[in-house]
Amino acid sequence: MEALTAWLSDLKADFILNFVAEERWKFITTGLKNTLVITFASLILGVLLGVIVAIVRSSYDKTHHEMRKGAKKSLFAVLNGICKIYLTVIRGTPVVVQLMIMYYIIFATSRNSLMVAILAFGINSGAYVAEIVRSGIMSIDEGQFEAGRSLGFDYKRTMLYVIIPQAFKNVLPALANEFIVLLKETSVAGYVTIRDLTMGGNIIRAATYSPFMPLIAVAVIYLVMVMFFTWLVGMLERGLRKSER
Repeated sequence: MEALTAWLSDLKADFILNFVAEERWKFITTGLKNTLVITFASLILGVLLGVIVAIVRSSYDKTHHEMRKGAKKSLFAVLNGICKIYLTVIRGTPVVVQLMIMYYIIFATSRNSLMVAILAFGINSGAYVAEIVRSGIMSIDEGQFEAGRSLGFDYKRTMLYVIIPQAFKNVLPALANEFIVLLKETSVAGYVTIRDLTMGGNIIRAATYSPFMPLIAVAVIYLVMVMFFTWLVGMLERGLRKSER
């Protein structure tokens, strides 16, 4: 009993040292805010970029054999080639390396590290979103394209009004899971001096020389967020299944 009391007393003292003293809890709250800002902004950028790349890639795969030789087909092939290079490079290199290249090389003169992180994570996420959306587009039956043409739509309008909405419905759970992956990937933002959630815990650890409490707190916060968003994804999937009945 005395051992338990002593352990609880030490735990309380450790908590006060790491979070209450000198208001160190603010490192955690500020880091959490920056983590969420980076995650949501990067996801928006990633979805926009991914959809564009997915449309270019899937449209080229579906139509290039029907297009006549000329400047239009050549331009389309160049765009498709650029998209393939983008996907290969981004998916083939670690996100932390991409982040440091963006911060220390491409935007070396910028001091807005939050903006740089959003761009880096958004570009990285866009490559994975592109493949998710492309798979959704390619899974749509060819009859849907013919149905759009029968309504008088050209290819662009058929893609916009008929194919993309159906594809998004099919891949929405996968996109939601990409958000969860992105949330965890932002934990490396501290490599470019951003005070994200992980960096906040590390700052406290460096100040108190007590690693247990701040790092466990960071892990628990990430776990709670992931569990919450996983629950939301599950609700989304159940809602989509009900709508299909």
